[in-house]
Amino acid sequence: MKVTVIGTGYVGLVTGTCLAEMGNHVVCLDVDRKKIELLEAGGIPIHEPGLEPLVRRNAAAGRLAFTTDVAAAVAHGTLQFIGVGTPPGEDGSADLQYVLAAAGSIGRHMTDYKVVVDKSTVPVGTADKVRTTIAEALAARGMPELPFAVVANPEFLKEGAAVEDCMKPDRIIVGADDERAILLMRALYAPFMRNNERLQLMDTRSAELTKYAANAMLATRISFMNELARLAERVGADIELVRRGIGSDPRIGTHFLYPGTGYGGSCFPKDVQALIRTGSENGIALEVLQAVQAANERQKHVLVDKIVARFGEDLTGRTFALWGLAFKPNTDDMREAPSRVIVAELARRGAALRAYDPVAMPEAKKVLQGTPRLTFVAEAQQALEGADALVLVTEWREFRNPDFEAMKAALKQPLVFDGRNQYEPALLQSLGFEYRCIGRPG
Repeated sequence: MKVTVIGTGYVGLVTGTCLAEMGNHVVCLDVDRKKIELLEAGGIPIHEPGLEPLVRRNAAAGRLAFTTDVAAAVAHGTLQFIGVGTPPGEDGSADLQYVLAAAGSIGRHMTDYKVVVDKSTVPVGTADKVRTTIAEALAARGMPELPFAVVANPEFLKEGAAVEDCMKPDRIIVGADDERAILLMRALYAPFMRNNERLQLMDTRSAELTKYAANAMLATRISFMNELARLAERVGADIELVRRGIGSDPRIGTHFLYPGTGYGGSCFPKDVQALIRTGSENGIALEVLQAVQAANERQKHVLVDKIVARFGEDLTGRTFALWGLAFKPNTDDMREAPSRVIVAELARRGAALRAYDPVAMPEAKKVLQGTPRLTFVAEAQQALEGADALVLVTEWREFRNPDFEAMKAALKQPLVFDGRNQYEPALLQSLGFEYRCIGRPG
C-alpha cells in the first residue's frame, strides 16, 4: 500500500519505518529540511534502539523515502498519517496547530480519495476538527464533493522499545465509521496480526480517549507507588517487598509499580495535564489525576530532600556525581526529566555537579545550559572522583552492577543516593556504603 506520514519525529518516523518494513511504500514528510537531509543521509534525529538500521534498510530497498515536498507527499499515499507533535499549550491543553496545519495541507493538495489517520496523541473531538479543516480547504478550492475519511489511530509506543511495540502491538485501536477506510486500515495492519487479532474498532472519540486513558492509568500507578514509598519510609516498611506482594495479585500485576524519582518524558506529563484540561472544559474535575500530577511533581524533589537531610540546606563546597539524565533508559529524551529538577535544586543550593549519561549528554547539554557548577564527564567512574556522594537518577543497565570497590575508592565518602532502587541495601551496607534509596530501609 502507499502511505504518507506527516512528521518525522518520534511517532512519525517509527510508524513510517515499521510500515515500510512490512512491504508498504512510505513517504515521510517534514517541513524541517535539516531533518530530512539527515534521514536521507542514513542518520536519524532521535535515539531509539533498532530504529536506525531499519530506516537504512527500507530506504535502500526503495520502500521508505523522505521529502519536504507537500504536494508530492499528499499525492503519494491513499493513507495519510498525521504524526506531528502536540505540545502542551499555556493552559495545559494539547496544542493542535501542527495537526490542523497538516490537515489543511492535505485538503489543499489532495485530488482523490484519502484516509486521513490521526496518529498523534490528540484530545477527544480532534477527528471532527481535522474533518472540518479538510472540508474547508476543499471548499476553498471549489472541490467540496471530493471524498475523504478521518480515522483515529492512536499510538502506544514506549520510548526505548518503540520498534518492538510497533512491530508486535498488543492492541491496535482504530476509530472510524467509513467502511472503505476500515477495510484499508484492516489491510494495512493485517501483517501485524498474523497470530492474533488485535484490531479494536470503535468510534473516533472513544479511540481518542482510549490513548489518554491508558497513559493516565500508567501515570497513576507510578504516583501511587511513589506515595506508598514515602509512607513505607515513615512506618519502617520495605516498598520492594510491598511491590512484590501486591504485584503477585493478577488483578494488579507488576508493570509500572516501581517507585523512583517521578515520571517524565514527552507523554505522561502532557497527557495527564491535557486530560485534566479536557475534563475541566467539560465540567468534570478529574481529581484523581490532579493528585497524580501533584504527587509526581513532589516526587521529583525526593532525592534533593534526602541530600538536604544528610548535608543541610547549604551545599556550597559539596560535589555530587550524577548517573543518568534522560527521563528513562534507552532514550535521549530530557523532556520533563526528573534530573532537570534535581540539577536545578542542587545547583541552587550551591553544589557542584558532575554528570554522566550513556546517551543523553548532547540533549542534556542543551536543556541544562547555563547551570552553574555543572560539568559533563565522559565516563561514569570519572563523575565519582572526589565527589561527596553518588546520586543515581536513571537506571541505565551499565549502572546495575558497577565495581563497588572502585566506587568506594573514588568517592570522598562511600555514600549513595539511589533514586531507582538499583542496589540491595544489605549488599551496599556490607561493603561499607551509606545507602539512601526510595521507600526501603537504608
